[in-house]
Amino acid sequence: MGIIMWLIVGGIIGWLASMVMRTDAQQGILLNIVVGIVGAFIGGMIFSGGSINNAGLSLYSFLVSLVGAIILLAIVNLVRRGSVR
Repeated sequence: MGIIMWLIVGGIIGWLASMVMRTDAQQGILLNIVVGIVGAFIGGMIFSGGSINNAGLSLYSFLVSLVGAIILLAIVNLVRRGSVR
């Protein structure tokens, strides 16, 4: 059951991050899930408080994961286009 919640919350976080970075039209649901989970890992590395990957689901872990996903999409945009949108 934990993996299913991880995928659902990761998908929501990836979708919200793609809406913020305006890359939603380029991504499907699978890429949103990947961005959410990898972004949660990045957010957990930057902010030592925890993310959805290693802490329980709370507002703080959700926000840390969302910030990590936004950072991930900014890095991808920087590499792909040469500028952050």
